[in-house]
Parts: sequence; structure tokens; C-alpha cells
Amino acid sequence: MAISIKSEEEIKLMRDSGRLASEVLDFITPYVNPGTTTEELDRLCHEYMVDVQKVIPAPLNYAPPGYKPFPKSICTSINHQICHGIPGPKKLKDGDILNIDVTVIKKGLPR
Repeated sequence: MAISIKSEEEIKLMRDSGRLASEVLDFITPYVNPGTTTEELDRLCHEYMVDVQKVIPAPLNYAPPGYKPFPKSICTSINHQICHGIPGPKKLKDGDILNIDVTVIKKGLPR
């Protein structure tokens, strides 16, 4: 794959996307509690990104050639799971380690 040199405008949009992603993490933090499901966290993040920030959740429906589309707006990985976990009905327990991956698309970037 060729390296793509970004323009100043593209770099600004990517920086804005990174800032917006960090805002999603700040937003969701108070909801990460024992008894909450990762599916509920996904729903809250999705609504915040789409309704408040007016951005597209990058993971939603992303599919490299030959793969099924990713069905959620964030990735959640609990404890020993490495990455790209699909949010679901599992409830968080006290002491769980949760990783939340957030990527937003604003005006087509990043992609």
C-alpha cells in the first residue's frame, strides 16, 4: 500500500476526529460500572456520536474484503480479550478491565 501524504486540511480534520473520539471516551466514562453491558455502552456512544457530535462511528459496518461488516459503533474488550471485541449482553463485573476503542469519521476522515 502506498503512503498517502495528507494536506494541511486533511491533517486538521484528522486532528478534529481525534478530539471528538476523546470526547466520546469522556462522555462514556461515568457509565462504565459493574452491571452495565457493553451493548448498552455501545448504544450510548452511538447516540452521542450520531446525535450530538454529528459524526459517523467508523467501526459500524466496516468490512475489509471477505469479512462480515462489524455490527457495532465501538469495540469493547474485557480482561484477556486483546482487541476489537463486539459489544454484547455481557455485564461488567467489579474488577473487570475494559478497553473501549472509539474512532469517528468527520467529513470523510480518517479513512
